[in-house]
Parts: sequence; C-alpha cells; structure tokens
Amino acid sequence: MTTTPSRTIPQMLLDRVAARPEGTAFLVPAGSGWREVSWKQVGDRVRDVACGLRELGLESEKRCAISSSTRFEWILADLGILCAGGATTTVYPSSTAEETAFILEDSGAVFAFAEDAEQVAKLVEHRAALPRLAKVVVFDGEGDGDWVITLAELEALGRQRHDREPDAFAQRAGSVAGDALATLIYTSGTSGRPKGVELTHDCWAYEGWAIDALDLLEEDDVQYLWLPLAHSFGKVLEAAQLRIGFPTAVDGRVDKIVDNLVAVKPTFVAAVPRIFEKVHAKVVAGAREGGAVKSAIFNWAVGVGSRVSRLTREGRPPGALLTFQHRIADRLVFSKLRARFGGRLRFFISGSAPLSRPLAEFFHACGVLILEGYGLTETSAASCVNLPDRFRFGTVGPPLPGTELKIAPADGEVLVRSRGVMRGYHGLPEESAEALDDDGWMHTGDIGEILEGGFLCITDRKKDLIKTSGGKYVAPQALEGKLKTICPYVSQVIVHGNNRNYCVALVALDDESIRKWAADHGLGELSYAELARHEEVKALIGSCVEKLNASLARYETLKKFALLPQDLSQEEGDLTPSLKLKRKAVEKKYADVLDGMYQEGRGDG
Repeated sequence: MTTTPSRTIPQMLLDRVAARPEGTAFLVPAGSGWREVSWKQVGDRVRDVACGLRELGLESEKRCAISSSTRFEWILADLGILCAGGATTTVYPSSTAEETAFILEDSGAVFAFAEDAEQVAKLVEHRAALPRLAKVVVFDGEGDGDWVITLAELEALGRQRHDREPDAFAQRAGSVAGDALATLIYTSGTSGRPKGVELTHDCWAYEGWAIDALDLLEEDDVQYLWLPLAHSFGKVLEAAQLRIGFPTAVDGRVDKIVDNLVAVKPTFVAAVPRIFEKVHAKVVAGAREGGAVKSAIFNWAVGVGSRVSRLTREGRPPGALLTFQHRIADRLVFSKLRARFGGRLRFFISGSAPLSRPLAEFFHACGVLILEGYGLTETSAASCVNLPDRFRFGTVGPPLPGTELKIAPADGEVLVRSRGVMRGYHGLPEESAEALDDDGWMHTGDIGEILEGGFLCITDRKKDLIKTSGGKYVAPQALEGKLKTICPYVSQVIVHGNNRNYCVALVALDDESIRKWAADHGLGELSYAELARHEEVKALIGSCVEKLNASLARYETLKKFALLPQDLSQEEGDLTPSLKLKRKAVEKKYADVLDGMYQEGRGDG
C-alpha cells in the first residue's frame, strides 16, 4: 500500500507517473490484439490534453463534458480536464440529443468531448441552446475547421503550449485544491429531472486511499474495465488504479466481453448483477441441453461444490471423500467455467444493483468468488465491500476505512458519512439539504441493517418497498432476484403490489434461453412475442413462480404474473445505462397489464 497523502486526482497521476514511468498503465485494443501504454505515455498525453484545454481558455472548475463509451480516450480526456483545473461532466453515449443538451446546459459546460459523429450530431442539433459551449473535441472522426476539432488537434495545441511554458503543466496540476469540483454525474431525480451530483477531488482521492487500505488489490493485479465511465462505479475504479497502479485493459464494447476476458486474463473484474445472471442462465441451460448425462454430472458437481463452499465459509475443512469428489467436479465442470473468465480471475466485484444471494452461492460453489459492494453516486460509488478473506453472501460487506454507517431508528434508512460523500446537488440547495443533514450524514434512501461484524445488509429501496392493502411490507428486489436465480428463462422481473391486496409480477423472458428451449420443444419457429403468449411457456414460467412461492410468506407470494411481449432494454427506456430497472417507467408502460391482473380472478396468468 502506498503512503502518498494525495488529495487530488492530478497529484495522484503525477505521483503514479513518477513512481513507475515505464510500468504498464493500460492495455488498449489494437487490431486483433492489445497495445501496452506506459504511465509515462499516459502522463505525456494527459499533459497535452490539459495544456490544449488551457490554450483554448479553460478556467478553474469550469465544466467539460464527455459523451463517449468506455475507452482509453475517455480516461485521457478526464485526466486532462482535471489536470487543467477543470471539472468533468459525464454523459452516457446512449443519452438522447435532448438529454445530452440538458446536462450540458445545466452543468454550464464550456467544452465537450464526443466519441464520434453520432455524438457530435447531438450537440450540433442543440447548438443554439448551448451558447456557453465553445468547442467540441471528437475522438473518432474529422473536425469542421471551427467548432469541432479532433483530439489530435487538441493535443498538438497542448504540445505547442508546453514547449512555450514547460513548467506550466506541473504547476497547474499541483495547484488544484482537494475541495475543488472534479466531477458532475447526473442521476435521475424523483421528479424525473436529472440531478448533478457534485464530487470533489478529495472524494475520489479518499476512495482511492480507502480501497488501497483494504489490501484488496495489488500493483501486479490486472483489471478488465468495461463499465460505463459515465457512471460512478466505473469512475471509482479509475481512482483506485491511480492510487494502486495496476494495469487496466479498457474496452467498453459489451459484445466483446467474453472474447476480451479470455485474451486479457484479468485477475479482477467489476460488473453489474445482470452480467452474472446471464452467465448463470447460459451455463444452466447449456448443461440441460447437453442431455441427461451432462445435466446429471453438472447437478452433481454443483451439489459437491455447494457443500465445499458451505464448509469453507464456516471455517471447516472438507473431508477426504468430499475433497476427492470436488477435485473431479472441478476438472469436469468448474475449470471450464473459470476458463471463460481467462483462468486467472481472483474475484469479481459486483455493484450498482443488488446481487441475489443464491447467485453468489452458485458461483462460489463453482470456484468463482463474487464480492458484492455498495455505494451511491452521491458517495463516490464505494461505501462498503466484501473482501476475499471476509465476506458474507447476502450482504454488501463492511464499510470502507474512514466510512461510517448508521441506521435511522425511525424507518431503517441507511445513513453514510465519509470524505467520499458529495458536496451537494448542482444548483439544487433544497434537495441537497434533504439528502445531507447538518452532521454530514448522507440519507441513502436504502433500507437495511448492520449485522454482526459490521456487515451491511440492504433489504430494499425506501421508495420501492411495497406495502399491500393488508398492511404487510414486501421487499420486491429480493423476490425478483430469487426468481431470476430459480428460472434461467427469465431476463427481468418487476414485482408489483403497493396498496394492492396481493403481489403480481411482470416477467420478461431471456431471449437466448427461451429460444433454445422452444427449439427443443417444437416451437422454434415462433417469435419472442408468440412464445410469451404460448400456454407451454406460461406453464414453464408458472412452475418457477410456484417454486418461488413455496419459499415465501403467504403475503409475499405472487398470485399472478404476466409475460411481456419483449425483453426490457435500455433502448426502450426500461433500463438505465448501468442495466438497473427503471421500475416506475416500466410500471407506467405496462399499467394496463398490471391493472388487468387485479380485475380478473386470481389464477396465474
């Protein structure tokens, strides 16, 4: 663990470059392979970006937006902005032109980095509404000779300025204050208007220090980073890398994840639960489709792995026979799963949404450890995390060093206090005061409890808790996670029932799994929507719902369900870019379906 007391991102970068100038910082896609980039090369390019922005007139804490998928240039732009004394406003590349324009206007962005012509077009469309936006820098594509310039042109400007003033970059980077604004990340508000979360340099410096203090990661680890850097979960990994110095392979193309894991062979990867749900569904379906013998071997192996997992977590060694059986199970089944992840993986880190306990237990039985963590954009992402030698499934782990937790006695809300907590919502003093009390406690909106050993258990979102008309409280996320684990044919679930007399569910099918099942049952010619209406498919999902209900209290059980005509997606406005459900939006979209399940009889639908 390093000891440099850096309080800003620029200082962390300068320290890292000085410590290991020739060490590998990044692995960047290049043709069919990967190109290594040293810390010195990173430092030189960041200097050029920063000096170029200063040449264009960037002033302290003025905002520069980045609208791009996760890639090396995103990180260069971000670090360049921060080393120039500016602040980064993050924009998901999936945002509409209207959403992008709102964020840039609300943040007061004076410069913007755009990934390609598609992102530039959004800005051009709303240029009249963005009078403060002086210049757009494009990663891929050509400039227009005026408003739009290329990243190469910006870096050339920076080199010219550096040649004139060789000491200016280090002086500027070193003068940035810890309490200066570093990042504005926009998150959805209850009114539907996005709120800009203001995070300072010290917020990120604290996160880097705290993760380092856990001894969770080492300088010789290798990270594979695909998460959106517009999201705080991706950003906190950037801070941890600067602090600790591990190489990072960066490529945000989701369709390349499987190939990249095999090629990069990372030692750790951060991901969202939906990724694990998809892998689990594919593995279970593959075993089932392999025939009776393969399915039997798979189920036997998972049973053996589950017994070993349980004993290991209890601190008891497995007996000789179980150890022998586990060695065979590993050779026949588990080693093949780990090979899909590159073969060197020490653990996954899961965040952004709840990870179901059965899913975590399944992967641990297969020899794959998933460490669930917890935090909000408002707390710079990481507040709690399980550790390889100290984990408890069903919890999000103990707090990071320097983070305090407490549970509000009135309603069980989780409160967090640390240096990572935001300084407020941009331009929204009333909402800032509502979220942050006078003693610095962040009111998270999550309901939970602190268990023995300091492990935090999140039961649900405060505003998502269902209270039936009979006065019973139901935590929908727990039920949704269980059903997705039980049934590999389910993609997404929304449990509904607030102020109703019983709970129901909207169920979206997993396209790949259900099509394979359909082909095996003579229904391969049917479309997704036709399968969702088919009685055999309803019976298939119904059997899973019955299995779920058998494990629930009577008031929690799902009396009905409806299969949706298409899977939920980000493109349709059902999911956030980090793949979290937009619960209210989906319930509104399918309001007629939900109402129908209460107007008819109670038979399953």
